[in-house]
Amino acid sequence: MDEIRQSGKSIDEAVAAALAELGASKDEVSITVIEEGSKGLFGMFGGKEAVVLVRRNFNPERAAENFLREVFLSMGLIVKIEIQLKDKHLFIDLTGEDMGILIGKRGQTLDALQYLVNLVVNKSSASYISVMLDTENYRQRRKETLETLAFNLAKKVKHTKKNVVLEPMNPYERRIIHSALQNDRFVTTFSEGEEPYRNVVITLK
Repeated sequence: MDEIRQSGKSIDEAVAAALAELGASKDEVSITVIEEGSKGLFGMFGGKEAVVLVRRNFNPERAAENFLREVFLSMGLIVKIEIQLKDKHLFIDLTGEDMGILIGKRGQTLDALQYLVNLVVNKSSASYISVMLDTENYRQRRKETLETLAFNLAKKVKHTKKNVVLEPMNPYERRIIHSALQNDRFVTTFSEGEEPYRNVVITLK
Protein backbone atom coordinates (compact mmCIF):
# COMPACT_ATOMS: atom_id res chain seq x y z
CA MET A 1 0.00 0.00 0.00
CA ASP A 2 1.53 3.31 -1.12
CA GLU A 3 -1.29 5.71 -0.26
CA ILE A 4 -4.19 5.94 2.13
CA ARG A 5 -7.15 8.25 2.69
CA GLN A 6 -7.62 8.76 6.40
CA SER A 7 -9.96 10.78 8.62
CA GLY A 8 -9.60 12.02 12.18
CA LYS A 9 -10.74 14.65 14.66
CA SER A 10 -7.89 16.87 13.45
CA ILE A 11 -5.44 16.94 10.57
CA ASP A 12 -2.63 15.84 12.87
CA GLU A 13 -4.67 12.90 14.14
CA ALA A 14 -5.62 11.83 10.61
CA VAL A 15 -2.00 12.09 9.44
CA ALA A 16 -0.73 10.12 12.43
CA ALA A 17 -3.24 7.34 11.76
CA ALA A 18 -2.28 7.24 8.07
CA LEU A 19 1.43 7.07 8.87
CA ALA A 20 0.84 4.20 11.29
CA GLU A 21 -1.14 2.35 8.63
CA LEU A 22 1.57 2.89 5.99
CA GLY A 23 4.40 2.17 8.41
CA ALA A 24 6.12 5.35 7.27
CA SER A 25 7.55 8.50 8.81
CA LYS A 26 6.39 12.02 7.94
CA ASP A 27 9.45 12.78 5.79
CA GLU A 28 8.75 9.71 3.64
CA VAL A 29 5.31 10.86 2.47
CA SER A 30 3.39 13.61 0.74
CA ILE A 31 0.26 14.87 2.50
CA THR A 32 -2.79 16.35 0.82
CA VAL A 33 -5.49 17.87 3.04
CA ILE A 34 -8.88 17.02 1.55
CA GLU A 35 -11.02 18.35 4.41
CA GLU A 36 -9.69 20.50 7.24
CA GLY A 37 -12.56 19.54 9.51
CA SER A 38 -14.49 21.67 11.98
CA LYS A 39 -15.61 21.37 15.59
CA GLY A 40 -19.23 22.31 14.92
CA LEU A 41 -21.65 24.18 17.19
CA PHE A 42 -20.26 24.55 20.73
CA GLY A 43 -17.57 22.10 19.71
CA MET A 44 -20.11 19.29 19.88
CA PHE A 45 -22.77 19.32 17.14
CA GLY A 46 -22.40 19.20 13.37
CA GLY A 47 -18.62 18.91 13.37
CA LYS A 48 -16.74 17.48 10.42
CA GLU A 49 -13.74 15.22 10.63
CA ALA A 50 -10.49 16.19 8.94
CA VAL A 51 -9.65 14.07 5.89
CA VAL A 52 -6.17 13.67 4.41
CA LEU A 53 -4.59 11.71 1.57
CA VAL A 54 -1.15 10.47 2.53
CA ARG A 55 1.00 9.11 -0.29
CA ARG A 56 4.34 7.40 0.19
CA ASN A 57 7.10 9.18 -1.74
CA PHE A 58 8.72 7.06 -4.44
CA ASN A 59 11.90 5.39 -3.25
CA PRO A 60 13.82 3.48 -5.96
CA GLU A 61 15.81 1.44 -3.42
CA ARG A 62 12.65 0.27 -1.66
CA ALA A 63 10.86 -0.43 -4.95
CA ALA A 64 13.76 -2.57 -6.20
CA GLU A 65 14.14 -4.43 -2.92
CA ASN A 66 10.42 -5.18 -2.58
CA PHE A 67 10.27 -6.52 -6.13
CA LEU A 68 13.35 -8.69 -5.71
CA ARG A 69 12.15 -10.09 -2.38
CA GLU A 70 8.90 -11.19 -4.03
CA VAL A 71 10.83 -12.86 -6.87
CA PHE A 72 13.21 -14.68 -4.53
CA LEU A 73 10.35 -15.75 -2.27
CA SER A 74 8.57 -17.32 -5.24
CA MET A 75 11.83 -19.08 -6.22
CA GLY A 76 12.41 -20.35 -2.68
CA LEU A 77 15.75 -18.54 -2.43
CA ILE A 78 17.23 -16.77 0.58
CA VAL A 79 19.19 -13.84 -0.79
CA LYS A 80 20.83 -10.87 0.90
CA ILE A 81 20.15 -7.68 -1.05
CA GLU A 82 22.48 -4.70 -0.81
CA ILE A 83 21.40 -1.56 -2.68
CA GLN A 84 23.21 1.72 -3.21
CA LEU A 85 21.96 4.73 -5.19
CA LYS A 86 24.64 7.03 -6.62
CA ASP A 87 23.96 9.81 -9.13
CA LYS A 88 20.93 8.14 -10.74
CA HIS A 89 22.70 4.75 -10.82
CA LEU A 90 21.24 1.97 -8.70
CA PHE A 91 23.79 -0.71 -7.80
CA ILE A 92 22.35 -3.95 -6.45
CA ASP A 93 24.52 -6.78 -5.13
CA LEU A 94 23.03 -10.18 -4.30
CA THR A 95 24.63 -12.75 -2.02
CA GLY A 96 23.51 -16.19 -0.90
CA GLU A 97 23.58 -19.83 -1.86
CA ASP A 98 22.81 -21.12 -5.36
CA MET A 99 23.63 -17.79 -7.00
CA GLY A 100 24.41 -19.69 -10.18
CA ILE A 101 20.65 -20.01 -10.62
CA LEU A 102 20.35 -16.23 -10.72
CA ILE A 103 23.26 -15.85 -13.15
CA GLY A 104 22.05 -18.39 -15.68
CA LYS A 105 23.74 -19.26 -18.97
CA ARG A 106 26.17 -16.43 -19.85
CA GLY A 107 24.35 -14.20 -17.39
CA GLN A 108 21.01 -14.35 -19.21
CA THR A 109 18.93 -14.82 -16.05
CA LEU A 110 20.78 -12.00 -14.28
CA ASP A 111 20.26 -9.74 -17.30
CA ALA A 112 16.54 -10.56 -17.43
CA LEU A 113 16.17 -9.84 -13.71
CA GLN A 114 18.09 -6.58 -14.13
CA TYR A 115 15.76 -5.58 -16.99
CA LEU A 116 12.68 -6.22 -14.84
CA VAL A 117 14.08 -4.24 -11.90
CA ASN A 118 14.83 -1.41 -14.33
CA LEU A 119 11.17 -1.38 -15.40
CA VAL A 120 9.95 -1.40 -11.81
CA VAL A 121 12.26 1.41 -10.71
CA ASN A 122 11.61 3.68 -13.66
CA LYS A 123 7.85 3.17 -13.74
CA SER A 124 7.35 5.82 -11.07
CA SER A 125 10.66 7.69 -11.15
CA ALA A 126 10.64 11.33 -12.26
CA SER A 127 14.00 10.85 -14.01
CA TYR A 128 15.67 7.80 -15.51
CA ILE A 129 17.67 5.60 -13.12
CA SER A 130 20.05 3.00 -14.52
CA VAL A 131 20.18 -0.35 -12.74
CA MET A 132 23.19 -2.65 -12.36
CA LEU A 133 22.43 -6.03 -10.82
CA ASP A 134 25.35 -8.24 -9.82
CA THR A 135 26.22 -11.31 -7.77
CA GLU A 136 29.54 -12.97 -6.91
CA ASN A 137 31.31 -10.24 -8.91
CA TYR A 138 29.93 -11.82 -12.10
CA ARG A 139 29.88 -8.56 -14.08
CA GLN A 140 33.59 -7.90 -13.55
CA ARG A 141 34.53 -11.51 -14.29
CA ARG A 142 32.44 -11.47 -17.46
CA LYS A 143 33.99 -8.14 -18.50
CA GLU A 144 37.50 -9.56 -18.16
CA THR A 145 36.50 -12.69 -20.12
CA LEU A 146 35.04 -10.61 -22.96
CA GLU A 147 38.07 -8.30 -23.10
CA THR A 148 40.38 -11.30 -23.39
CA LEU A 149 38.14 -12.74 -26.10
CA ALA A 150 38.20 -9.43 -27.99
CA PHE A 151 42.00 -9.21 -27.93
CA ASN A 152 42.41 -12.83 -29.07
CA LEU A 153 39.91 -12.47 -31.91
CA ALA A 154 41.53 -9.22 -33.01
CA LYS A 155 44.81 -11.10 -33.39
CA LYS A 156 43.02 -13.71 -35.46
CA VAL A 157 41.58 -11.04 -37.77
CA LYS A 158 45.02 -9.48 -38.25
CA HIS A 159 46.50 -12.88 -39.05
CA THR A 160 43.79 -14.26 -41.37
CA LYS A 161 42.66 -10.92 -42.85
CA LYS A 162 39.09 -12.18 -42.42
CA ASN A 163 36.22 -10.72 -40.39
CA VAL A 164 35.17 -12.45 -37.18
CA VAL A 165 31.52 -12.43 -36.13
CA LEU A 166 30.92 -12.95 -32.42
CA GLU A 167 27.92 -14.68 -30.89
CA PRO A 168 24.85 -12.51 -30.15
CA MET A 169 25.31 -10.32 -27.08
CA ASN A 170 23.28 -7.81 -25.14
CA PRO A 171 24.11 -4.08 -25.53
CA TYR A 172 26.21 -3.99 -22.34
CA GLU A 173 28.46 -6.83 -23.48
CA ARG A 174 28.76 -5.45 -27.02
CA ARG A 175 29.99 -2.16 -25.54
CA ILE A 176 32.73 -4.06 -23.70
CA ILE A 177 34.00 -5.53 -26.99
CA HIS A 178 33.83 -2.17 -28.78
CA SER A 179 35.61 -0.41 -25.92
CA ALA A 180 38.36 -3.04 -25.66
CA LEU A 181 39.35 -2.59 -29.31
CA GLN A 182 38.57 1.09 -29.89
CA ASN A 183 42.25 2.10 -29.75
CA ASP A 184 43.55 -0.78 -31.88
CA ARG A 185 45.38 0.62 -34.92
CA PHE A 186 44.61 -2.32 -37.19
CA VAL A 187 41.06 -3.47 -36.49
CA THR A 188 37.69 -1.87 -35.90
CA THR A 189 34.32 -3.15 -34.70
CA PHE A 190 30.68 -2.65 -35.56
CA SER A 191 27.37 -4.29 -34.66
CA GLU A 192 24.91 -5.89 -37.05
CA GLY A 193 21.60 -7.73 -36.85
CA GLU A 194 18.47 -7.18 -34.85
CA GLU A 195 17.93 -7.55 -31.10
CA PRO A 196 18.18 -9.94 -29.36
CA TYR A 197 20.48 -11.51 -31.96
CA ARG A 198 22.71 -8.51 -32.61
CA ASN A 199 26.38 -9.39 -33.14
CA VAL A 200 29.70 -7.61 -32.93
CA VAL A 201 31.88 -7.90 -36.03
CA ILE A 202 35.66 -7.41 -35.84
CA THR A 203 37.25 -6.36 -39.14
CA LEU A 204 40.45 -4.84 -40.49
CA LYS A 205 40.55 -1.06 -40.80
